Amino acid sequence: MPSIGFVLPHWMFWAALAVFPPIAWAMFLRTRNRPDDGKANNFLAYLFWLMAGFLGMHRFYLKSIWGVLYLPLFVVVIWGGHLFGEAREELSKARQDVESATRITDRSKAAAGRGDAAAQRRLADGETKLIAAKASYARAESEIDHANLVMRGAAGMVLLLLLIDAVLLPAMVRRARESEPAPVVSTVEPHLIEDPPPEVPGVAGTVARTIDTVVRVLGELVAYWAVLAVFAYYFEVIGRYVFNSPTNWVHESTFLMFGMQYMIAGAYAYRGESHVRVDLIYSKLSARGKATCDLIGSIFFFIFIGSMLWTGWIFAADAVRGGEVSFTEWGIQYWPVKLTIPLGAGLLLAQGIARVIKDAHTAATARA
Repeated sequence: MPSIGFVLPHWMFWAALAVFPPIAWAMFLRTRNRPDDGKANNFLAYLFWLMAGFLGMHRFYLKSIWGVLYLPLFVVVIWGGHLFGEAREELSKARQDVESATRITDRSKAAAGRGDAAAQRRLADGETKLIAAKASYARAESEIDHANLVMRGAAGMVLLLLLIDAVLLPAMVRRARESEPAPVVSTVEPHLIEDPPPEVPGVAGTVARTIDTVVRVLGELVAYWAVLAVFAYYFEVIGRYVFNSPTNWVHESTFLMFGMQYMIAGAYAYRGESHVRVDLIYSKLSARGKATCDLIGSIFFFIFIGSMLWTGWIFAADAVRGGEVSFTEWGIQYWPVKLTIPLGAGLLLAQGIARVIKDAHTAATARA
């Protein structure tokens, strides 16, 4: 199979985590109030071109039958990869035969020169095997060159078609939009209903609202990391099952990314009442009763979060001082990951303070 051989640089991983969420959020805010007509658009067309253009998916997305041109070329690439794999195995076997025959002839030359009949027979047999092994080695090299020529020729044609389509895509999208019928849009628009927190007056209320805003923004930003995981695993599947080039970084990068997301978004989940709660009795209480119950429970919450913040800071400080990296072949830095432990605990602590402010206000003002 043709090999991809791409290893994600560490700086690119950290840059993607920092840069992608604000860009994705800005794109969302830009299009939030625009009605979606359900027709083809440039963004999706270029996304298909980038991620699955070698299969002509961007053409099929725009309902162009010319996408079938990509399919036989892709089959040729796979066929060339099959030839390459077989030739590589033959080359490895021929190399071993050459080395074995060379050792036999080298060891037999001295004894054969002294007139040892057995050594002379071994030398002659070794020389015969060496000639055959070298011929097999040359044939395998020729087959590898042929397989590379097949793959590179088909891949070059695919690349040429992709470059041409990159220029033609905007016009193709316009034609597709003109030919598509107007979609039937439901009059019932799904929307998220969120209970607004009580408006706490004064400085305490300002603090609570500021914490809410910071936690919400961070939670929404790291949520976009899940999109990066989709792209990473798509690359892994294509690399592993199409090009026989499994990566040594996709799985590790994604579980580290989701671990950091889990820590940073913990306060966001707490803010939205998304943590598990046994509410057999709690659900039957009044607003004042719930607030009082939350205030009592917050004592244990702060004990837990304080312990988490302290121990997490120790883990993170040790990792920073030692410049800790993973023990895998990829060797990514671990200390930024461990820094999210005290960061997540700090956000939970701040959100807990905001919750106490709101519960105290509810307990003092709500009716029993």
